[in-house]
Amino acid sequence: MKIALLGYGKMGKMIEQMAISRNHEIVARVDVNTKDFDISKADVAIDFSIPSAAFDNISLCLNNNVPVISGTTGWLDNYDKAVALCKEKKGAFIYASNFSLGVNVFFQLNEYLAKMMKNLSQYDVSIEETHHTQKLDAPSGTAITLAEGVIDNTHKTGWKLDKAAENEIQITAKREPEVPGTHTITYNSDVDTIDITHTAHSREGFALGAVIAAEWIIGKTGVFSMKDVLNLG
Repeated sequence: MKIALLGYGKMGKMIEQMAISRNHEIVARVDVNTKDFDISKADVAIDFSIPSAAFDNISLCLNNNVPVISGTTGWLDNYDKAVALCKEKKGAFIYASNFSLGVNVFFQLNEYLAKMMKNLSQYDVSIEETHHTQKLDAPSGTAITLAEGVIDNTHKTGWKLDKAAENEIQITAKREPEVPGTHTITYNSDVDTIDITHTAHSREGFALGAVIAAEWIIGKTGVFSMKDVLNLG
């Protein structure tokens, strides 16, 4: 499989290593200063760029009939446009706020727990995420996905960073050196607390998931998620 890497920072380099270890070929390494490259040489593109570049990268791929996997967060104001373009071009597209296989199981666990807690009004739910100091967006895309999973399955109507109203989920974002990513959902009452936590030990899990998604999407048409890739239902 021939892969174009759109974004060649720490994640891009780790995806390159993972892809090569799985016998794939990197045909383009695109960073902010890359001017001339031919995206059509790739069988699939993996975008881990920056928020301001993500939609243009995804559009370039879809306009050239190249399936695209995107793990860039902070650009979702344009997500519906990307979905519309994918359908118009009969392309293939996966966006995930987190490609870690464990995190995507954690997403499902979060939704299941939220369903059980829905009518237990004595518990208030909150989310805390901790990442490395180089992370550009806050809260993380993963924390937002977790919040949306709670909102879809409880009476909560939204989320806010730091200070939330009674009907909202409070998200706390922390930035510390060399933390790949830790996410905790907490249900707290006067008598006890329920926590579920996912802790990433390295970025390798994100890279592996992105390459697996790229392998999976070849030959398919449509807009997909990691639930489809992992057959999580």
